[in-house]
Amino acid sequence: MKKRLENLLHSAVQGLRASGALPAGIEPVVAVERARDPQHGDFATNLALTLAKAAGSPPRQLAERIVAALPQDPAVLKVEIAGPGFINFFLDPKAQYGVIRTILEAGQEFGKSRVGAGRKVQVEFVSANPTGPLHVGHGRGAAYGAVVANLLAAVGFTVHREYYVNDAGRQMDILALSVWLRYLEECGEALVFPSNGYRGEYVRGIAWKLRKRDGERFRRPAAEVMAGLPPDEPQGGDKEQHIDALVARAKTLLGEEAYRIVFDEGLNTLLDDIQQDLEEFGVRYDEWFSERELIESGAVQRALEKLRAAGYLYEKDGATWFASSRLGDEKDRVVVRENGAPTYFASDIAYHMNKLERGFDRIIDVWGADHHGYVPRLRAALRALGGDPERLVVLLVQFAVLYRGEEKVPMSTRAGEFITLRQLRNEVGRDAARFFYVMRKSDQHMDFDLKLATSRSNENPVYYVQYAHARVCSVFRQLDEKGWERNPVRGFEHLERLVETEEQALINSLARYPEVLEQSALQHEPHHLLHYLRQLAYEFHTYYNTHQFLVEDARVRDARLNLIAAVRQVIANGLELLGVTAPEAM
Repeated sequence: MKKRLENLLHSAVQGLRASGALPAGIEPVVAVERARDPQHGDFATNLALTLAKAAGSPPRQLAERIVAALPQDPAVLKVEIAGPGFINFFLDPKAQYGVIRTILEAGQEFGKSRVGAGRKVQVEFVSANPTGPLHVGHGRGAAYGAVVANLLAAVGFTVHREYYVNDAGRQMDILALSVWLRYLEECGEALVFPSNGYRGEYVRGIAWKLRKRDGERFRRPAAEVMAGLPPDEPQGGDKEQHIDALVARAKTLLGEEAYRIVFDEGLNTLLDDIQQDLEEFGVRYDEWFSERELIESGAVQRALEKLRAAGYLYEKDGATWFASSRLGDEKDRVVVRENGAPTYFASDIAYHMNKLERGFDRIIDVWGADHHGYVPRLRAALRALGGDPERLVVLLVQFAVLYRGEEKVPMSTRAGEFITLRQLRNEVGRDAARFFYVMRKSDQHMDFDLKLATSRSNENPVYYVQYAHARVCSVFRQLDEKGWERNPVRGFEHLERLVETEEQALINSLARYPEVLEQSALQHEPHHLLHYLRQLAYEFHTYYNTHQFLVEDARVRDARLNLIAAVRQVIANGLELLGVTAPEAM
């Protein structure tokens, strides 16, 4: 209905332009919103206020001309002008009944649109370093990114879902070193594990598998490994210098080929685990993009050469710097370290140059909120490369914080103290995890209530919504048990019998679904859809508790069955976009 009214307004503006009542060059943005107060109608627009200056007319007078030029529509009962020039639409209640037929005929496609048709969008999300299993903090970014991608696809965008695998760089070297040192312990070598190594039990598991497969092929004496290294932090040294020296020693003692085998054992084991974990969480990707392949292809060097040719690189203190402060960043950034190794930022520049070259109209990065300072420097890099930084949208996600009672659970992958995403799923289930993760705006703090997520009560929002779907299914089972048959055609013929307050509330809410879906998609805010489903479920439960559906009057019965079938369809459609199941019994 919203689109229908917007089309009426567009026609009115075109007519006024054709008659000379409006300047020919005016191209208005027509926006229709639902009225907050029923006394002001069902929908309203401020079109006259936004056009008044360009039209050289007082807003109220312009509103009168727009209303006079509106085409007739049987769904519109009357149109009023309010205040300084707002146009309020009052709909014929009978016209609202049509949404029930529309929903049941469209089925799974109801609510979808072609707003984004012809535009390619890349959504990159999670992209956690494969240095450990995914934890509950990663889960929020996974659920949020997956739902944003689903919503964009539902409104017509061509969506490419991507995971950027950080399979190169210092953190991966530290993982490889950690695996090797645990492997040496498996071989019987006694050594002091570095304070900055990865300590989780999963590292021991990888080391055990490596020794079982390759025996003592990679064994080196502990004394040779540790000889002459700078002291670690507990001994008054610098933990960063110590770990970097150990990595260098590992590469020297193992040699390039053996080191690569150890490195890949850690990488592939954890990457396989991450892929399986996300698959079981209902998160699927079109591409797993390798940072290592990006570097080996020469893309990083090519990006740096392009920045240098544009005059944005300079040398200082033995390093190469990107003059990002000239393009809005707070300071310049190192892209090549003193040792000649490119920084993570250099790889990110090359990666985003690659995204632009692949022709995406919009690039969406879903990052943890702790990366907010990274946004200006990346936008600066895109501008320096000649790209449009407005094509980049960065969506920040606060990590969810898990509580057991009053005690906060620590989340350190380095120390190995964390609750994995898999553990969370096993405890609360995939549906509850997916639903809870998108209940709030992504950049808002979130505490994950384990007790609530597992409860079978109306206070548990996912249970409450799913129960509405299951209740509708139970009504149709009861219909079969009575030996009655539903006649949808008869139901459509008697929809005007749906006059109860609860029925009118449901019909109005059902009509809102396409608007909510579009808003959620274009604003990248899935919580709007979730809150809509909760409200729809509330209205259905109220209806269920107040009225009988399987009444003797077949005309009323079939009309009500059509209505609740439409409710069931919309709930199922919304839950599918959230990655949550719609059970038929609970």
